[in-house]
Order: sequence, then structure tokens, then C-alpha cells
Amino acid sequence: MSEYIISGIQQVGIGVANVHEGFKWYNQNFGMDVPIFEEAAEANLMLPYTGGKPHKRHAILAINMKGGGGFEIWQYTSRTPQACAFTPQLGDLGLFCAKIKTDNVEASYTYLKNNKVNLLGTISENPVGKKHFYLKDAFGNLFEIIEDDRWFAKGMQHTGGPVGITIGVSNIERSINFYANILGYDKILFQGENTFNDLAVLSGGNGTFKRAILTHSKERVGPFSKLFGNSYIELVEAKNYTPRKLFENRFWGDLGFIHLCFDIKNMAALKVKCESAGHPFTVDGGAGFEMGEAAGHFTYIEDPDGTLIEFVETKKIPILKKLGWYLDLRKRAPEKPLPNWMLKALGMNRKKL
Repeated sequence: MSEYIISGIQQVGIGVANVHEGFKWYNQNFGMDVPIFEEAAEANLMLPYTGGKPHKRHAILAINMKGGGGFEIWQYTSRTPQACAFTPQLGDLGLFCAKIKTDNVEASYTYLKNNKVNLLGTISENPVGKKHFYLKDAFGNLFEIIEDDRWFAKGMQHTGGPVGITIGVSNIERSINFYANILGYDKILFQGENTFNDLAVLSGGNGTFKRAILTHSKERVGPFSKLFGNSYIELVEAKNYTPRKLFENRFWGDLGFIHLCFDIKNMAALKVKCESAGHPFTVDGGAGFEMGEAAGHFTYIEDPDGTLIEFVETKKIPILKKLGWYLDLRKRAPEKPLPNWMLKALGMNRKKL
């Protein structure tokens, strides 16, 4: 295989103060109730982003069987994770807001309202006509609940997993090129400069912005592509506000959205592509990395504004932990999706709280 394959958004990394409280909240409110792995260990490979020193951490990767990506819920245990020193505003550089897919916007709004979740405003439409609304979780992270018509299986809530993310950038044209050239988000659904009514509920959202909503023109393939489905990148550039980096003077793993992770095949080809595009790997975990019950090869690059993008080439994954059933993905054709019954078996690991 000479080309690399991106199967979709594998997960959004979220730094929290208490990993179990985080898993409980996302389980109960977003249906992220299937833990793929849980591990407490030392993160000794992210030194460029952790002050040059390894730190202990506890992480849980959880998914929603309805479809979409997962959450890597991540907690420092050797240091106190730091919050952003300022109130983030729309346009600040980095991962600003995670998009969560729903099959019924109104029902999701009512469910979350009844759960006393901090909803921001009411249901509105984005520039491509999709209904959506915003909220803050119990830890101050911003989420957008947005309608989607691509689903894999049944889940516990109307929502699925992450279907994309909003990213603050300093030069939207440069960032459009980056996300199209390396990550395949080559289809522009909307691009414009204006004030936007649907953004007004966000901190700083009354300003003028360049805004672009991107997706991929090619259908994603690969083992988990049916589960992940389609995804979207929304880029926002502030025009009357000087943005700050959301992780300035902080470590990767501190509070907030710490990375956007893609599931890939053929890390060697991806490395060549990233280097040729001027975005070489800044971290390379090696092909033999293990995390809890899963194993694979992870790497990181930075987008033009330093936002961290992770790639994971999964080698082994637990399908049914109770029976010791693990799948070795190295023995399968890289472009071939896993059969539905095998992916649905992951739901037998569901953890109800």
C-alpha cells in the first residue's frame, strides 16, 4: 500500500481534573458508554508538550455505538492540570468546540435541559442549514450538538459521538489548505466573512469572522469507517479581535480539548506526506506502543497555528474483553471495513452508570 488511509475521527482528547467524573458525565449526557480501554501509566513520549518531563496520567477511551468518534478522557495524576488563564473567545487559536452528532436536535435539547446541562441559547441553523445548539459541560468545555443523518447502530441517547470540531485559526485560507491537503477535508460546504447569528451565544461570538465549514469529498474507508462516519472541520478566523492560543503557557493534557485524533493506515506514507507539506511529526510513539488493552502506533503534527493533530494506526483492539477476544488488525486488508457484527460486539462492553 503506497498511500495512507484516514478512516475518520477516532477521538477528541479532553483534559479533565477527574477522569472518572469525566467518563460519568459523558456517559450519562452523550451516551459515551463503551470504554475501549482504561489505563493509568506514565506519559513519557509527549515530552515536547509536557515541559520536557514525563508525567503520570489516567485515561479512558470511550465511544458511543450509534456512531461518530470517541473521547479520550485524560487526567494528570502527577501534577494538577491547569485551566486556561483567560476566558476563551471565539477565534482563539486551537480546538474551541467539539461537534456531537444527533438524530433529533429537539429531543437532544429537551433531554439535556432536563439533565440540567448548561445550554447556551436555543436551537438555530448554521450556514449550511443544519440545526444545532451549543452547551458547556460540567467542566467548562464547549460542545455543539448538530443534526446528522449518518448512523451506525442503536445507542442510549439521541446523540452519537464527535462528528467534527471548530478550530480557531489565524489565516483561514492557509488552514483550509492544510486540512484539505493532509486530512482530506477538500470539500468546502460554506465559506464567508460576516457576523453570524448562530454564533452570538458564544463568548466573543458577536464579532466579525471568516468562517469555513469543510468535509471530505471521498468516502472514508478502513476498519472503523462505518462507525466513525462522515466528519466536519469548521474554521473560524476573528477579524476584530486579536486571538490568543488556548494552550499558551500550558501543557498538553491540561484542562480542555488537547488534540484531534484520526484513525489511519500506513503511517510510513503519512510521514512522507506530512514532511513534504512542511508539517513533520513532532512526536512519534513507535510501532509497538500499547495503551491498556489496545495497541498501535501514534504520532502528532501541528496545524499552521500549533494545534495538535494526532494519528493512530491501530494494531490491536479488544472486541469482547470478558472473553479475551482481541482483534489483530494487521492481518486484515487496510481499506476493508470491519463487518457490522464485529463492530457491534464492542457494545457488549457497555458500562451503564
